[in-house]
Amino acid sequence: MYAADLPLFYNAVDILEHNLAKRADKIALCSPSRTLTFRQVSDEVNQTANALRKAGVRFGDVVGILAFDSPEWVITFFATLKIGAVSLGLNTLLTAAEHDYILRDAHCRLLLVQDALWPHIEPIVAGHPFLEQVIIIGDAAAAPITYTHWIATESTQAERQETHREDFATLNYSSGTTGQPKGIPHAHKDLPLTAQLWGVNILGLRETDRTFAVAKLFFTFGTGGNLIFPWYVGASIVLYPGPPRLINNVLELIARFQPTIFYNAPTGYAMALALPDLTEKYNLSSLRLCVSAGEALPAPIWQQWYERTGLEIIDGIGATEIYHIFLSNRPGDIRPGSSGKPFNGFELRLIDEMGNDVPQGDIGNLLVKGETTASFYLHQYEKSRQTFRGEWFFTGDKYWVDEDGYYWHAGRSDDMIKAGGIWVSPTEVESMLLSHPAVLECAVVGKADQAGLFKPQAFVVLQPGTAPSDELAQTLIQYCRERMAEYKRPRWIEFVPELPKTATGKIQRYKLRTD
Repeated sequence: MYAADLPLFYNAVDILEHNLAKRADKIALCSPSRTLTFRQVSDEVNQTANALRKAGVRFGDVVGILAFDSPEWVITFFATLKIGAVSLGLNTLLTAAEHDYILRDAHCRLLLVQDALWPHIEPIVAGHPFLEQVIIIGDAAAAPITYTHWIATESTQAERQETHREDFATLNYSSGTTGQPKGIPHAHKDLPLTAQLWGVNILGLRETDRTFAVAKLFFTFGTGGNLIFPWYVGASIVLYPGPPRLINNVLELIARFQPTIFYNAPTGYAMALALPDLTEKYNLSSLRLCVSAGEALPAPIWQQWYERTGLEIIDGIGATEIYHIFLSNRPGDIRPGSSGKPFNGFELRLIDEMGNDVPQGDIGNLLVKGETTASFYLHQYEKSRQTFRGEWFFTGDKYWVDEDGYYWHAGRSDDMIKAGGIWVSPTEVESMLLSHPAVLECAVVGKADQAGLFKPQAFVVLQPGTAPSDELAQTLIQYCRERMAEYKRPRWIEFVPELPKTATGKIQRYKLRTD
């Protein structure tokens, strides 16, 4: 599928509304608060679209959503697309200062806020030059109007705005593994393209599926996997408003709503595996496939999950700039620890620092080309020039390719460690440490020794019930020494209660570095 296969004037609200012809009364959405059919979702989308227009939201204006995953989030998203405005999903875990930065950078015109988050955001909204109205989702103890009251008298019929397939539909901000978040706009065409290229062609999504994602809707991994892709094929979705770290709640929802596809990050799978009664206490029988993305899934976690559940994890790599996954394992073709192979719709290159293609087996910088790639970062000209290189997007990831064509992640470009003049992949060392039964999570960074030379240092979270000690640290170092090249072994082990992460579970190694 190519962009040219779409009508020139295309509005991505069609991903919802095409379901009205044949499956209007099918359950579209399940959540702890309410369950809705496609017809009910569409009716409320129209009410919200009318309310947005009455509030003065015009074509191209930005509508912010700062809320937990809920029917209101989904409905506002599609209502915004329907009127030709741009949907901005805001990370609920950011600080007020970070939200202030994003709202200003995006020129947000109207903002919907979860009631529990209103006290957090209230102090900053008054001074915004573009923000004209705030709507509260839930109970409003303060002045702003509630979502329920806002749409109550609106018609369930609304006109769809004619939009060009290349008009902007969404705006997401990067999760900030390397610092200040960057605004990334995507066009209407990008949503159905990624749904077909990966969701259908690779994952094999079908109408009978029901998806459930721990990744939140404000990230494209969540929006794509647990909204755009399933509704593109007429499947149902399950929404979870709680935090990813409450793995017991996540597993209970699987038993309650019985999804067939489960999306999580490597950290989430590790947390579930730490439960001694995982398969005895929780019913996972409805699942047919699991998906991991965000960062490389270590082979030990894949193997342990498969041994305990019998379920394959489809691991791949994506980027907000591409909208979703562009390199992936696939059902029946999985090499644990790898990111899989390229698939139709995307081309990949590995280059050295001079821009030359590297030989097979050598580590290089990953570039990707595809029609869903964003064109620029909002208000960041220099960073855009460095990253968007003609048709190619510079991912910032280091990879190598084996003789069978599988891609192996070697770390982020700024995470690589040069030890003894040789590049060391932090993910390779992390994977080795994770294969030790005492290790739950770990992150490896470079640290200068007394001579000023950089060597690997490991930050380790131990399995529950395992006590840290100097003896255990030496055991882990020796464990690596016996199983990998001497220059790769960690020189220092530091035990920590947790690792710094983004809201999607990506480890923020830069926060661990002391150089």
